[in-house]
Amino acid sequence: MHSAATPGPSPLLRAVGRALPAHYATQEQLISAFRELWARKHFNLERLEDLHRAVSVSGRFLALPIEAYPPLVSFQQRNDAWIRSAVELGEKVVREALEKAGLTPKDVDHVFFVTVTGLAVPSIEARLANRLGFREDVKRSPLFGLGCVAGAAGVARAVDYLRAYPRHTALVLSVELCSLTLQREDLSIPNIIASGLFGDGAACAVLQGAEASAPGPRVVGSRAVFYPDTERIMGWDVVDTGFKVVLSAKVPQLVRDHVRGNVDAFLAEHGLTRGDIRHWVAHTGGPKVLQAFEESLELPRQALARSWASLNEVGNLSSASVLFVMGETLESGEPRPGDWGVMMAMGPGFCAELVLLRW
Repeated sequence: MHSAATPGPSPLLRAVGRALPAHYATQEQLISAFRELWARKHFNLERLEDLHRAVSVSGRFLALPIEAYPPLVSFQQRNDAWIRSAVELGEKVVREALEKAGLTPKDVDHVFFVTVTGLAVPSIEARLANRLGFREDVKRSPLFGLGCVAGAAGVARAVDYLRAYPRHTALVLSVELCSLTLQREDLSIPNIIASGLFGDGAACAVLQGAEASAPGPRVVGSRAVFYPDTERIMGWDVVDTGFKVVLSAKVPQLVRDHVRGNVDAFLAEHGLTRGDIRHWVAHTGGPKVLQAFEESLELPRQALARSWASLNEVGNLSSASVLFVMGETLESGEPRPGDWGVMMAMGPGFCAELVLLRW
């Protein structure tokens, strides 16, 4: 292993707050609710169970109690429920993240808000400014539509900002309430898989510019990768009833085709190879995506153990997932000074985002 050049001062990742809604349902409870819902439509219920069990998720947290979902018929009803829950969960997770970093809402200079599961104008971070008491000169960048990649992309964009303002503090707030997007009339395989895979949760990362002297890894660099002509791999079709999922079975193959080359080229820019990386923080895309990451990057199963555990315990939380895994890595006590880490996620576009960390 060769030694890499020590980077100049880079922004710091201080802490990650994580929050899950109060309501929990096991996969068995959810399968039984879907059986009831879809039996009337003569859907092959054995296929439903097979698809749900194949996603390696044992249960999920839900924005609302399970019995509160059937009355939500229109897009407006679902989106109104999304706004209420997103504000509540968002407030909780920002408070937790700032407390972990020893900061207050008044210390925050810029909030990057990411989501793909609901719409709000003013956006959620503006509604939180009133509840949390951010300063009146706080800057806001709400980013909608990046999907699962937005946790890593949000951190990368916040770091870009902090390179220009080395004394500032930025938050990356992700709130994803996937349960409120479910299309009950859609019996397509992608929707059945999504109904088994995606969960609800929120995460908030606190970052500070290079002039802060505080604990936490430095974010040394990032790289965005856009794959041409892949618009129908993942995303939403916006229909009268809301967000209808677009999810191609080609995602694992795209990972296999590209991720090794992308990661190797990114690391080479910093004088590193995969062997230098001690901590891999991967978005919990699903079992096939995590397997594709492991195979492409030649990683032992243990390398993505936290991603596998997160997928099993709470499901894929879209943009919040990679931040959950990052938070658990930070708090595990495992990283040692000098360790390198890579945070990676993929999402609609189709695209990838890679972030390089140094403890």
